[in-house]
Amino acid sequence: MDRVDRMGQPLDVPELAAAGGFTLRPWRLSDLPLVREASRDPYIPLITTVPSPWSERAGVAFVERQWGRATARAGYPFVVVGPGGRPVGSVGLWLRNLDQGRASLGYWVVASARGKGAAVAATGAVADWALRELRIPRLELWMEPWNTASVRTAERAGFQREGLLRGWQRIGEKRRDVFMYALLNDWA
Repeated sequence: MDRVDRMGQPLDVPELAAAGGFTLRPWRLSDLPLVREASRDPYIPLITTVPSPWSERAGVAFVERQWGRATARAGYPFVVVGPGGRPVGSVGLWLRNLDQGRASLGYWVVASARGKGAAVAATGAVADWALRELRIPRLELWMEPWNTASVRTAERAGFQREGLLRGWQRIGEKRRDVFMYALLNDWA
């Protein structure tokens, strides 16, 4: 593994090209309008650290947390940028279980940009980069069974469903079942 093996150094979040003219890049303070829109979504703040209710101070703290994740070597947080240059979502590669040969991905796209392929393009680009460049043996995704858009995203990005994890994650005020998806590294 290249960038992941440099112990003690902050992770370098690269810029990545993705299908459909989407790009991925590190977070910037100029992404606050994206955080504001995501904070108004009924679901995104439940499954992420996006602040709700919105305030500029909370939005700045969110962006700073993304920087901190790379500094602390917890993972690679990316902003998904549409073909026109507008930030439309987020995808993260999280390294909590890297010592066990696996990492996880998470993604979200704001409502105004859904249905245009952003999540699939971003997830596919990060997965490909993680497998080929970082040589991570296994990538994992979790989503609630009712979230058919997220299920389609995972499957279109090449992930395979492995099972249902009952009561796996607290979302809002309840423990929820989630599907487990994985993608194995054929390059390792």
